[in-house]
Amino acid sequence: MAAGVTSRHGETTQHARLKQLAFIWAQTHGFSACAMEVILPRFRYRADVAGYRSVPKQIGSTAVFECKQALCDLRRDNCHSESARRRLEAICNRRQVLEARLRTHYPNLHNGDSLFPEFDSENFSAIGHRGYARLLRELRTLQNRLYDCTKFEKLIRYRCANLFFIVLPEQLFRESEVPVDWGALVESNGTLTLVRKPIWHDATAPNRLHVLHRIAVAGTRNSNRELSLDWHEQIVPGHFFRLRQAEQK
Repeated sequence: MAAGVTSRHGETTQHARLKQLAFIWAQTHGFSACAMEVILPRFRYRADVAGYRSVPKQIGSTAVFECKQALCDLRRDNCHSESARRRLEAICNRRQVLEARLRTHYPNLHNGDSLFPEFDSENFSAIGHRGYARLLRELRTLQNRLYDCTKFEKLIRYRCANLFFIVLPEQLFRESEVPVDWGALVESNGTLTLVRKPIWHDATAPNRLHVLHRIAVAGTRNSNRELSLDWHEQIVPGHFFRLRQAEQK
């Protein structure tokens, strides 16, 4: 096993430590119900830590904590879709202009892959034009980021919680790298310090209750793991057996 990597799903010890610190910080700041690895409502994403803060006589507030141990990991999820789309549109326009010029200078680029010459595609890559190759690389990178790297933005857009925090080691923190509307918790000497406050988002009551339910599910799952209980082999059959006994009575 690689150094610094724990046995569970290849998670590094640093990432696990950031999660533990976020778990402790959330509880000390009023989020009495907390859990790690919480699947968020309406989303396929799993939050590193989620917390619920109760409020008397009304539904409480929720918070999501995402831990990032490397800059590349942070940037992978921190794409701003609007600016990325504008850049993508500019690149596509540039590509059309460049391809039109290449057709003029290289009229014999057709692949001959169609029955009709007017529908033949051009093999622009065969020219070895460095500017065109660089343009295609940037186009692919932007498309991948736009469709796969907008986790932070989507969490806010779908109002998955009221508050969102990014948890980072001190050497990784850069103000410009913190997602828009997210708070920043920076780790130093084994403690977390709030260096940027998050923006409050109005999550619906059903969403907040759903997050609380997911926290309970994740907490139960973690307890089962600590007690070495297998869900399918021990818990579910016993549950069905008790149901059958109740029906017979």
